[in-house]
Amino acid sequence: MKTIPKVILDVWIIEDDELFREKLSELISLSDEFVCSNIFPACEPAINLLKSEDPPDIFLMDLGLPGMNGIEGIRQIKQIVPGVTMVVLTVFEDTDSILQAISSGASGYLLKDSSLDSIINSLKAILSGGAPINPQIAKKILQLFAKTHLENTYDLTPREREVLSLLVDGLPKKQIAVKMAITFHTVDKHLRNIYTKLQVPSRSMAVAKALKEKLF
Repeated sequence: MKTIPKVILDVWIIEDDELFREKLSELISLSDEFVCSNIFPACEPAINLLKSEDPPDIFLMDLGLPGMNGIEGIRQIKQIVPGVTMVVLTVFEDTDSILQAISSGASGYLLKDSSLDSIINSLKAILSGGAPINPQIAKKILQLFAKTHLENTYDLTPREREVLSLLVDGLPKKQIAVKMAITFHTVDKHLRNIYTKLQVPSRSMAVAKALKEKLF
């Protein structure tokens, strides 16, 4: 029976703290799954080397770097090597940094206050197609999505959402009134509020916006 060769992923580190960079590189190369072939104190030399050498499988990089910052570094590296996995390793855990890193192309976000062993273990998620994300960061991302969803409801009341849902189902105002056991006048009032909150002038545009933005 043939033995399937183990896949070893190449990691390049961009980190300005020399001691941390060296220790992390050494620990990565001691693992069975990874090898660290290059380390850099800044983005610029890493980007320059990409022009003459094959890219790594993974970039592990800080955000607060001298010269080009990590966010811009992620953007430029992804332009050169779109398929490379970018993993942030930083002290920054604010919402802006997380959003900018992810929107720039990062598929992982780890914090430096984690132990080196846990950082390596988090990287192993890449082997199974996962994303290495610190639990604190994952929680913040979920909170951001929840907040975004709430903002996308346009502060509609439960009754207004019910009216809008029935509009999407194609019911005329009279049937909405009967189904909700309210007066025709009350339906009109709800519709005016819905149009104002959605910033649309008509029933058809309210339905279109509800469907486009998946308000249900």
